[in-house]
Amino acid sequence: MSNSFIPPAQPIIGQPERDAVDRVLQTGMIAQGPEVAKFEEEFSALIAPTTTSVAVNSGTSALHLGLLAAGIGPGDEVIVPSFTFAATGNSVALTGATPVFADIDITTFNLSAESVEAAVTDKTKAVMPVHLYGLPADMVALQAVCDKHNLMLFEDSAQAHLAAINGQRVGTFGTFGAFSLYPTKNMTAGEGGMVTTSDENIARNVRLLRNQGMEVRYQNELVGFNNRMTDVHAAIGRAQLTQVEEWTKQRQANAARLSAELDGVVVPFVPEGYEHVYHQYTIRFDGASGDERDRMAEVLKEQYGVGSGVYYPVPNHRLPSLAPYAPGLELPTTEKAAKECLSLPVYPSLTPGELDRIIAAVNAVVKAGA
Repeated sequence: MSNSFIPPAQPIIGQPERDAVDRVLQTGMIAQGPEVAKFEEEFSALIAPTTTSVAVNSGTSALHLGLLAAGIGPGDEVIVPSFTFAATGNSVALTGATPVFADIDITTFNLSAESVEAAVTDKTKAVMPVHLYGLPADMVALQAVCDKHNLMLFEDSAQAHLAAINGQRVGTFGTFGAFSLYPTKNMTAGEGGMVTTSDENIARNVRLLRNQGMEVRYQNELVGFNNRMTDVHAAIGRAQLTQVEEWTKQRQANAARLSAELDGVVVPFVPEGYEHVYHQYTIRFDGASGDERDRMAEVLKEQYGVGSGVYYPVPNHRLPSLAPYAPGLELPTTEKAAKECLSLPVYPSLTPGELDRIIAAVNAVVKAGA
């Protein structure tokens, strides 16, 4: 058995991406240009049909500019999960609005509609779930809460390219969706983000905001940012778009094998009609403390050469940066997930032999109790 280390994540950059970058470099036009426009069109066609896509320089920028374009600002509240990367709450705070943290469903790790309902106030303007680890949030239940209280619904789709509910892709449910194209995501542009929306006013506002507030040079309509994507990054993204469907199928096949053969852990739950794209394959050690989970991760690495990821061990509502927005808040299910979760390798370039090693290692560690 090979003892080579299996990393927790592994971006795939091959000859198509290299050729695409070289093609753009040869043109001498490397800032935002025709490649970005083509990438936007192709992204909409494949990832979020029925929407317009607007490319920006990061997933955080996609969230931030989407919120601003939708009119979120000082005095508003936006309900978000705490069990996620800080960019979700950060993007709300950066608009001058207040992120309000709600609890999750332990079976899906996604925002709980019941917790959202309890968090609504007269200042609430929107709800922004995260499709965490590649599993869609319960958009039907969340939309019902939003309809009841006349709220907007946004989507943090950073981890969920091609995920769907009953055939409808994430990024097409809410007023806008925001995708990340960071290197470890299911597809990458090297760095970048994408806003998807069926509201042309929001699409235009994002275009303005990403480009110093102007569509026509020196005719600035509002105060904006330099959040543009380059043609170099768009070329990488276009190359990845041609492969992401195949990669997703392989992720799902790898996940199916893990779920069938792992023992003694809680494997990912997928509701009927949902398509999980497994940005992360996240198991749960039910009842474990954070220290016990961390020891298991360390044994997997040191004794078996299997990497893993502990994501969001400190929930957002307890981070020094975001805790001031949530004084005294208790989110018991979020805290439980933060202690018990561990993400295993699931990326499409895993070999059958590496999957064998991951399964054998996890089962051995669980049986031994680390």
